Amino acid sequence: MENGSKIIWSLLIFTFFSFTLIAQKKNPTQLIQEMETALGGWDKLYAQHDVEFQYDYHYPGEDIRDVSTERYIFEGEHSWAKYETHQINVLKDQQGTVVQCYNGSDAAISLNGKKIDNPQAIGGSQFLRKANYFWFVMMFKLDDPGTSHKYLGKEKMNGINYDKVAVSYNSEVTGKPQNDAYILYINPKTKLVDRFFFSLPAMGVNDPILAMQVEYTDVNGVKLPLKRYAFRPGQDGQLEEKPFLVQTSTNLKFNNGFKEADLSLN
Repeated sequence: MENGSKIIWSLLIFTFFSFTLIAQKKNPTQLIQEMETALGGWDKLYAQHDVEFQYDYHYPGEDIRDVSTERYIFEGEHSWAKYETHQINVLKDQQGTVVQCYNGSDAAISLNGKKIDNPQAIGGSQFLRKANYFWFVMMFKLDDPGTSHKYLGKEKMNGINYDKVAVSYNSEVTGKPQNDAYILYINPKTKLVDRFFFSLPAMGVNDPILAMQVEYTDVNGVKLPLKRYAFRPGQDGQLEEKPFLVQTSTNLKFNNGFKEADLSLN
């Protein structure tokens, strides 16, 4: 009888530690997929066909900004923008209306209705059109082919015990020599990413040391990160208290019936 009790206790202890180990080593891909489901899912977003919104990209410390009307068609990843204010990333030394477009393979740019053939301006437009589109759909695309996920454990912040997941990319799949990297802070209650750290290789930031705080808005049953606050690390390595960048999307409208011609320079 005594031996039987010892066996039972051994099994209970083994089971307890087994479940504890499983809890500590959560499946990171599953966490990301649960997050996408909580957002509404890629299929629901894709079914909206297209989107238009006003985008304010603002450096509050310097009080400068880029303000654009953004349009995307999800099939083919078409991206278009019209800038009346462009003080940061888009022809900041030029005056007038700038239009950028990207048809999934090629970019173009115009100033006051005149097409610009400068390779640097075209290259900058291609980067920005692809980047802005990705920031909009990012949370739905973090388990696409070529992504790798690693569970980093938990971290408590503002009273919430977040699950941390690292996201990286396989260069052989993406075809890019340098890829972004992310560390996601997933809220265990809402399943949403409240904050993430990111790299920016195009700007020389190769490690995920920049932080983005996210606020979501529900539009047509899809939760979208329409307000984002970016923070830099200070000299002590800790994040600065005030954001250096605020990105705000407003007046969002889905299903506008856009065709490729509506996302051109004309």
